[in-house]
Amino acid sequence: MTLPGDDGASDEVQTRRLEPREWATVFPLVAQLRPHLDAQAFLAQVRRQSHGGYELVGAFRDGRLIGVLGMRPVHTLVRGPHLHVDDIVIDESDRRAGVGRALMAYAEADARARGMAVVFLDARPEAIGFYRALGYTLHTAPSMKKNL
Repeated sequence: MTLPGDDGASDEVQTRRLEPREWATVFPLVAQLRPHLDAQAFLAQVRRQSHGGYELVGAFRDGRLIGVLGMRPVHTLVRGPHLHVDDIVIDESDRRAGVGRALMAYAEADARARGMAVVFLDARPEAIGFYRALGYTLHTAPSMKKNL
């Protein structure tokens, strides 16, 4: 999928699924969002999650990786079939340039192609405005956890 940049220039954002051989190349981007991970832990986690359908999608401009999105198909009794976006991170120097929008458009098109009618994600408070601008709404069920 290709979307023109916000500045009207000819540089475009290209998005595509990443091959397992490319996963290590996204770690510097992911580390901007997940600084607690090291490269080996990241790769081990992605390999583990890929067995459940987790995939990485890269965003490129002029052949340079500038964003990454992690997503997985899910089917639950309460939500039915849906796509869950686990992670999205844009290189600090490329934020507010349509990259996140391009990655989310890719995820939504992928969900539709799978016959899914909804995308779920967990948003950091500072990102809620971005997702609202894309048409996302806050879900009524709060997430909860218990450390064991």
